[in-house]
Amino acid sequence: MTQRYARITGWGKYVPARRLTNYDLEQMVDTNDEWITHNTGIRERRIADPGETAVDMALQASRIALEHAGMQPEELDLIVFATSTPDYLVPAAASLLQDRLGARGTPAFDLNAGCTGSIYALVTASQFIRTGMYERVLVVGAEKLSIGIDYTDRNTAIMFGDGAGALVLEASNSPTGVLSFELGSDGAQWDALYCPGGGGANPFSEKVLNQREHYLRMDGKRVYKFVAKTITRSIQNVVESSGLPFSEIDYLIPHQSNVRIVEMIASRLKFDLSKVMVNLDRYGNTSAAAIPIAIADAADQGKIKEGDHIILAGFGAGLTWGTAVLHWEPTKPAEEQAILVENWPIREALQLQANKMRAAVWSAQVTARTKAQEASMSVMVPFYTWQRKRKKAKEQHEGNAPGEQ
Repeated sequence: MTQRYARITGWGKYVPARRLTNYDLEQMVDTNDEWITHNTGIRERRIADPGETAVDMALQASRIALEHAGMQPEELDLIVFATSTPDYLVPAAASLLQDRLGARGTPAFDLNAGCTGSIYALVTASQFIRTGMYERVLVVGAEKLSIGIDYTDRNTAIMFGDGAGALVLEASNSPTGVLSFELGSDGAQWDALYCPGGGGANPFSEKVLNQREHYLRMDGKRVYKFVAKTITRSIQNVVESSGLPFSEIDYLIPHQSNVRIVEMIASRLKFDLSKVMVNLDRYGNTSAAAIPIAIADAADQGKIKEGDHIILAGFGAGLTWGTAVLHWEPTKPAEEQAILVENWPIREALQLQANKMRAAVWSAQVTARTKAQEASMSVMVPFYTWQRKRKKAKEQHEGNAPGEQ
């Protein structure tokens, strides 16, 4: 039995020219460069010009990706556009992009899964190819988040930026592209990261405007706890289901939101930080654009090479998550030959069984480290809280002592 795969043959990114640095934000909101850098790892983010839209940015990234793939827009069979900030509520940003690319008649649709959108889009595109429905698909993640940021709110103003990334997928008989994936959503936590006004539940009005409900709101602590609980386990699942031992994972590309989250994931996996893509210091959190931009940077900088196995890990509004194991081989073999699924990645069936056992042992070790970290946090957080309360009580007592009035 042979199987189709979705080879990534092209990639591209675009970020606006304007930089918004931490020092700029010091003039806008109660914060400073040292605090932002220490707590998030972000030093600057790119901000689109007033007339520059998500589709404008997506167009630039898509043209670069198509050029990498050696493909013309009219050869595309499908466009999947991941965004939370489309140019209009109607029509879809994908349709605007399709027209401006010159991909006449190509089906196109938007996909909104928050910051996880690009992984949802990549998986969706891969499935269209693997089922034999389409041969060539363009996946885009683009955001103009600056339109939804309240620059008087320190929680969100420091985090987000604008940009776009694009990937071209083509059908292949060689085992490559997405080897395994997991998608998920915890809708019970929908209000941990959301825009309260402007939708059907709370239509745009004078009240929405006055109460600044048209801006993004985020409960950073809830998001962090969600990621800590969810993402490592999801990575374990996709590595195990890929048939690869963890020792053959070459690189990790996580969602670019916060360096502390990236460090936590790497620590639990016991994965070398030098093999983890981090570009959030330059772009901030670009939501659905973050992972495609990171892939483009990693490829252009030679951090990922032909034949590498890569973990992608995304999380965001919804609250959603998505992880995948990706085989990176953009160069097509001279002659693609059908390969038995049982032999991927070019090893005998008996060795596959051994790999599964090794993956199970690795997964158990990651779970143990995760539980140990969580147990430590459950002890230390109450201790530090008690310590702060005790210090505050002492200061109040000393402040009210006789003779100090």
